[in-house]
Formats: sequence, structure tokens, C-alpha cells
Amino acid sequence: MLKKIGVHQLTLGMHLKEFCGSWMEHPFWRTGFVITDAKDIASILASSIKEVWIDCDKGVDVADGQHAVSEAQSEAQVEAELQRAANERRVVAPVSTAVELERAANICLQSKQAVISMFQEARMGKTIDVGGAQMMVEEITDSVSRNPGALISLARLKTIDDYTYMHSVAVCAMMVALAKQLGLDEVQTRTAGMAGLLHDLGKAVMPMEVLNKPGKLTDAEFSIIKTHPQEGHRMLLTGIKVDPMVLDVCLHHHEKTDGSGYPKGLESDEISLFAKMGAVCDVYDAITSNRPYKAGWDPAESLRKMAEWANGHFDAKVFQAFVKSLGIYPIGSLVQLSSGRLGVVVDQSGKSLTTPAVKVFFSTKSNMRIVPEVVDLSRPGSHEKIVSREDPAKWKFSDLNELWSGITTRAR
Repeated sequence: MLKKIGVHQLTLGMHLKEFCGSWMEHPFWRTGFVITDAKDIASILASSIKEVWIDCDKGVDVADGQHAVSEAQSEAQVEAELQRAANERRVVAPVSTAVELERAANICLQSKQAVISMFQEARMGKTIDVGGAQMMVEEITDSVSRNPGALISLARLKTIDDYTYMHSVAVCAMMVALAKQLGLDEVQTRTAGMAGLLHDLGKAVMPMEVLNKPGKLTDAEFSIIKTHPQEGHRMLLTGIKVDPMVLDVCLHHHEKTDGSGYPKGLESDEISLFAKMGAVCDVYDAITSNRPYKAGWDPAESLRKMAEWANGHFDAKVFQAFVKSLGIYPIGSLVQLSSGRLGVVVDQSGKSLTTPAVKVFFSTKSNMRIVPEVVDLSRPGSHEKIVSREDPAKWKFSDLNELWSGITTRAR
């Protein structure tokens, strides 16, 4: 029997089935567990969640004399009610990057903690709860729907210690944006997001000294790391309701179209669309992020490098759609305008891949900083254009991330 109760009715031994509220409102990354620690009840009471569903067949019922808010005969009834409530809360109307950044920063923070918990449970051999992860994917999907650049760009601002976890969040968001660009339907788009979130689960069981090694891996160490797709696939096989395409991306996101990838050495037609998508998103986030052994590359320069590798590494159609989803000059790219001013890309125009909004802050003519100003290159009558990508390492600006996001420290 499934019962909806007030959070004040929670007691130890109850099987918590679902929270009635947004995934962002409660302190747990998943549901479907027996409450064994009084601290968990205290955390729920301290949150904004007011009601929860419990499963009386798997745990303690409400105390004698207490009444449930409502009851349900099946999980389907509960899921339908929760979905209706979620749809009422959803906000997906397009907004600017500046508007979405604050919300995206909160989603990044919550998602990172959720992925850390997920990986910890995977290390302990616990079954992966795809249902709990699905709520995370929905929040990320809605953020990408409002503005694809905000969360994707913030997720790139990860610390070295955060990399494994935030990489999963970043690839999830990019898979969603790419799925939308490719015209996939809503179910496929969410499946792509889930695949991105779980693609590197196998790294949960990789030796930390190898995973975070600051120098180049030896052949033996690289052989160990190359087992993470199979390890992740093995763990997901023990999960509940894991979509076959999620399994496929986990196992095959390191395959290359020329057959030189791993673990199976599949060639172009043997690799699924979703795995081809995963390969592109995985590589982009890896090369734009700071790693123990190197600093991340500029977003626009990274796309240029990937274009050079595309023949033999990536599927051409998928890579072209990926570029369109981010823009030729992704948010955070350092560029020079025809006026001689340097600026960092802060938003895409939606009109042309070559006319983003740029926050200019430096004059190459006077070789000095100027008052920052946002220049929308797509605005009618604009005479400026981008004449070159610039290498941040050459200019040594320490505040590029601060310039485009305004919340760099919080995003990290």
C-alpha cells in the first residue's frame, strides 16, 4: 500500500517511495529507501518538502490514530500524480544566458553532490537508481531548454577535484542540447541526457591514484583506465529500468568512426547515434576542462581542434550539429573584434553562428583594459565582426570566467 503523508509523520523504518516536490528542494539524490537514520528525517524536515509517499509493504506504516493525506493502489498512480505536479512546476520558456546563470549554478551544485553520492554508492556495489537520476536529468533538461549555454558553460568551470563528477553533469547537458539540435523527440532527449550522466560511471571503481594522476599515464595505467566503459556497463546491468541506449553509450562512448577506439574497435556504421553523440560531448568537455596534467583549452579553439580530428574520430553529421548547438564561438571564448577590442563571448544570438554577444574589455590599440561593454554582433546596424579567436594563455587574463559568468567562484 502506498500512502502520501506529511513529513512530520515520518518515523524510522518507513520506506520512502517519493518526495512530493522538486528534486532541487530535498537533500537526497534518490528515493526508494528505508529511513534508518534520524538525521535523514531532520534533513527532510529542514527542507521545503511538505509531503512524501511511503510504501507500507516495504516499511513501517503510519502510527495508530494517524491518517494519511491520501492513498494509491499502484506505483503508476503515484508516478502520474508526481508527473502532473512536476509539469505544473516546469519553467522552460527561453531566457538569456545572464538570466539562467543563477539557476544553472544551483543546478550544477546540486547535481555535483548527487553524482558524488551516486559514485560512492557504485563503489560500494549498490544498485544504481535510475529513477533518482531521472529527476536530475529533468532539471538539467529544463535548464538547457531555457538557455543551452548557461549550464553547459558553468559545468566547464570545474576544479581538478570536481572533474569526474562535474564531467558527468556537463556531458548530460551537452547530450540534451545536441539531441534537441538533431531533432530527437522528448523521450529520446531525456534518454540522451541520462546516457550522458551515467556514461563514466565505471570511473567510480578506477584507482584514484591513476584517475587523478598529474602526469602522463603509463601503458599499464592507460590499460586500466580503458576498462571503465565495461565496468560502468557491468554496474548498470544490475540497475533497475536502465534504457538499452544508456547501456550502449556507457560501453561505446570511446569508439571512433575509423575503428581505432575502444573497447570493441567499432567502425562508423556499427556505432549507434547516441554513442556517436556521447563521443563528441565527452571529448569537448575533457579538452575544455582543467585536468591534473594540463589546463583546459579555450572553447572556440577546442572546436577548431575537434574539427581537425573529425575525419576518423567523430561522425560528421553529429559533429556539425554539436557545433550548431554550442555556436562556433561558445560562451567563454576569447575573441578579437574588427575594432581591435578583445572580448569574451557571453551569449549566442540565435540568428547566426558568427554573431554572438561579446563583452569587450580590452583595447589592443592602446594595450589597456577598458570599461566592459556587451556588444551584440547580431544587432541591426552593427558594424563590428569577429576577426580572430584569441589564445587566453597568450594574454594571461585571470578573470575571463568572471567576465562572462559573474559567478565563477560559486559555479566551481
